[in-house]
Amino acid sequence: MPSLNKVQIMGNLGADPETRLTANGNAITSFRVAVNERWGEDKEDTEWFSVVTWNKLAEVCGKHLEKGRGVYVEGRLKTRSWEDKEKVKRYRTELIAQRVEFLDRGAGIPSGEDMDYDVPFEG
Repeated sequence: MPSLNKVQIMGNLGADPETRLTANGNAITSFRVAVNERWGEDKEDTEWFSVVTWNKLAEVCGKHLEKGRGVYVEGRLKTRSWEDKEKVKRYRTELIAQRVEFLDRGAGIPSGEDMDYDVPFEG
């Protein structure tokens, strides 16, 4: 049976992105996106997504994104787990981005078509 893991979100960054390098020298940029949902006259809810970008896409996002900026993100969900200092198992579901479009481009911001990259295989 075929399967599909595809997510699309559009919202605003809640903080500046964080960029780091892996031991192999691959760039990783992480950021959180707030997606607001409104219904009725006075009802609103915000869902937060943790987004991870890799390699060239990570470099571009780390350079051009900042808190409050609007983005469209397309990718897949991945849940990872680890043990904290107290030996409690923790889980985090992240959106592994394959495409990021800046919705409020300024000078020098690349267009969305320039930001569609392959994501490395994760075990």
